[in-house]
Amino acid sequence: MKKVLKSHLIALSDYFWEVPVSFREDMRVPARVLASEPLLDAILEDRSLNQLVNVACLPGILKAALVMPDVHEGYGFPIGGVAATAYPGGVISPGGIGYDINCGVRLLMSDKDLEDIRDKLEALSREFYACIPSGMGRGGMLRLSEDEMDKVLQEGAGWAVSRGYGSEEDLPFIESLGRLPDADPSKVSEFAKKRGADQLGTIGSGNHFVEIDYVDQIYDKEIAGAFGLRKNQVVVLIHTGSRGLGHQVATDYIRIMMAAMPKYHISVPDRELACLPFDSQEGQDYYKAMCAAANYAWCNREIISWEARKAWETCLGPDAGSLSLLYDVAHNIAKIETHHISGRPEKVIVHRKGATRAFAPGDLALPDSFSGTGQPVLIPGSMGTASYVLAGTEAGHELTFASCCHGAGRRLSRTAAKRQVNAPLLKQQLRDRGIFIEAGSFKGIAEEAPLAYKDIDQVVETVSNSGIAVKVARLRPVAVIKG
Repeated sequence: MKKVLKSHLIALSDYFWEVPVSFREDMRVPARVLASEPLLDAILEDRSLNQLVNVACLPGILKAALVMPDVHEGYGFPIGGVAATAYPGGVISPGGIGYDINCGVRLLMSDKDLEDIRDKLEALSREFYACIPSGMGRGGMLRLSEDEMDKVLQEGAGWAVSRGYGSEEDLPFIESLGRLPDADPSKVSEFAKKRGADQLGTIGSGNHFVEIDYVDQIYDKEIAGAFGLRKNQVVVLIHTGSRGLGHQVATDYIRIMMAAMPKYHISVPDRELACLPFDSQEGQDYYKAMCAAANYAWCNREIISWEARKAWETCLGPDAGSLSLLYDVAHNIAKIETHHISGRPEKVIVHRKGATRAFAPGDLALPDSFSGTGQPVLIPGSMGTASYVLAGTEAGHELTFASCCHGAGRRLSRTAAKRQVNAPLLKQQLRDRGIFIEAGSFKGIAEEAPLAYKDIDQVVETVSNSGIAVKVARLRPVAVIKG
């Protein structure tokens, strides 16, 4: 198949580009890219836009296949991809959600300024590392029975709260209240449950982390004030997902879908785009299992928050204060939402893979405190670079199915990063800049080095200038916990 070149793209605006349906005869909708021109040039260096064109061929896809400016190659769908299919007869594709179902981000806010804790940062980083298990395959403090696992898969973050590992006050500030009601634990394999039995309250490895940051810049004082953010405030950023359980759910159902596609007379340009009608038995089984894995991930982040709060209190003592939740967002998930298609509101199945929901002010799915601001959108950078808090807009609903980027986006593969990075030297350089790193291996530090990622400032500037989100605040790391 021919590669997408810059000459094939039509500029819709300074920040939107389109591969028209005429590019390939099997495309059902256009393929659209949200990117500044410099970012577009970098995006064209890998296969992500060819993957996007393949997504535009899916049965039942509506309006356009989209990618965010942090896009890079993934399994089937590019990471940073968004696609909406018709409900209920359009397809659902595990490749459009990803292996780490409901990988997501949450932000905890303290009442401390950076100067209040600067002399305790090294001790805080060590206490966080001691309290929050991290690393490949690493288990946590909990060992779930079969019955308790099923309850986690049904109840999500509420399970952690009911068992004393979370706060009731957190639940309204979690996307979908931390629970998708369509979850069915019986659709999750015994092997997947076994993989997740001891991993609640753990961050895992790869690009997952817990960070202590401070707010170094406020862009919108009114929204920041409504969110409870102020300059120099210390916050905690948590990034992880459903661990081995979610990975196994994806593995199980990709295999099932590949085998079942002929029965439904579905063919796709890339087998990694395996998909089935949402209303088919297999499609429903996957959706219910995905919901269960998403609930596990929300429960996981709630327990990690409990561990972070415990470490915070242990280190800072009676003056610790609280760590309140701003918001928790998913960025690997499929959701049933209503969006305007050809001028009419329609229910659709929105696939977000490496993309963050960004609902506008007034959306009924948001807590009342965000009714005038729009949804908080959390955009983590790489260790050593900035992260951002944004807010959703009405324009995002029209342009991107109320979706935004989810990070900086990889520029180098993990193998290439390891070849180029001297991890001990990088750790020292970050420490010299006042950033303490606690990690299980130098390998993990090298793979996640800042040079492995796109420029987060360019990515966020692009989404802000395009109008799909409003810049609210910038965060800078002072301590990073990794596997």
